[in-house]
Amino acid sequence: MTNRLEALEDWAAGLLRQLEPAARNQLARSLGQALRRSQQQRVIAQRNPDGSKYAPRKQRNLGGKQGRVKRKVQMFQKMRTARFLKVKADSNAISVGFTGRIARIARVHQYGLKDRAERGAPGVKYEQREILGFTDADIDLVRDGLLAHFVAK
Repeated sequence: MTNRLEALEDWAAGLLRQLEPAARNQLARSLGQALRRSQQQRVIAQRNPDGSKYAPRKQRNLGGKQGRVKRKVQMFQKMRTARFLKVKADSNAISVGFTGRIARIARVHQYGLKDRAERGAPGVKYEQREILGFTDADIDLVRDGLLAHFVAK
């Protein structure tokens, strides 16, 4: 995976040097948005970058709760929205990630760390669920986006 990413970086470097900074900014923004859509689709499918399913949630004892209990809500349903999953792009870099309080929650799940579900609650070790990560399809998406940009010129 990293070899493919490095090869893509080496291949694209020469092409990107030929572009003006404004054109590089526009290309970076469009590639960043495409990467964000790809990450969102993978989170909707509840898959890690390697294709495996996310570890299931722990069962909770909700016997004492009154009213309707929603049990089949997908994980990271709100986190995957553009409001929380941000794209930062300039002429030199593209980044897709979370900011603020959501970034802490995402980091706990991304690396399988220990955290508290709420203030005063006991610490819980969360299963590792890779919310963000490169797949082979993402590398192909970046390569195809670069080619499409240069062919359109």
